[in-house]
Amino acid sequence: MRIAALFLLSAGAAVAAPFTAFRDGESFTYKISFAFFSKAGELDILARHDVHEGAEVVRVSTETSSRGVVRSLYKLDNKAEVVIDRRSGRMLFTKESGEDSKRPTDSETTFDYVKRLARHVDRVRPERTTDIPIPDGDPLDLISALVQTRDWNLKPGEKRDALVHFGRDLYPLSIHAERYEEVRTPLGKYKALVLVPRMEEKNAKGLFKRGGEIKVWIAQDGSRLPVKMQLKLKYGTASLVLSEHKEPNK
Repeated sequence: MRIAALFLLSAGAAVAAPFTAFRDGESFTYKISFAFFSKAGELDILARHDVHEGAEVVRVSTETSSRGVVRSLYKLDNKAEVVIDRRSGRMLFTKESGEDSKRPTDSETTFDYVKRLARHVDRVRPERTTDIPIPDGDPLDLISALVQTRDWNLKPGEKRDALVHFGRDLYPLSIHAERYEEVRTPLGKYKALVLVPRMEEKNAKGLFKRGGEIKVWIAQDGSRLPVKMQLKLKYGTASLVLSEHKEPNK
């Protein structure tokens, strides 16, 4: 989910916890704006319950694409799928494929929690294929980690740790609840809790090392919807606003 996460970005506790971020059949559509472009792209997320190698899992599929004027400047079509064990909350497998203006993407990562290793295979750049040690905690992809916060019930001033998988890296983050804000979306107006993932400055990697910032807004009504996400970089800010939501299967 490398490029998809650039448009945005498991709890890292020692004890595994059930994965509840997405309900069976639930889907989200986000409209992406970037810098001065209000219709820069779209992100679609679909979750479904399934069985994988005998385990009850959630399959989270994402599709990200650029739109309008931005597409003429930067063509992006990206698909990713993450398989997460429902009972333990552990990410088992993830794959990503797509094309952008620079190069195609075709990679997958398999997680072995007995050996505490993640095997990352990059078919476009084979030299980047590697084994990644899994530190303490159970990693999630960035989108699932952000959406999982809807069930944490944090209050302003509180925080919780997470371990996030991104490409060939695993990032230990602390997700801080900062304040409440009002968010307007095509679905309505929401009182939302602003959550900000942070990394220790001395261990900062990736966009955090470059001064980037990620935020997610969680609605405080019964839906607990992630109504907005934002990625701030030195060359612009990408905002994702929830425009469609399909309720989970009954």
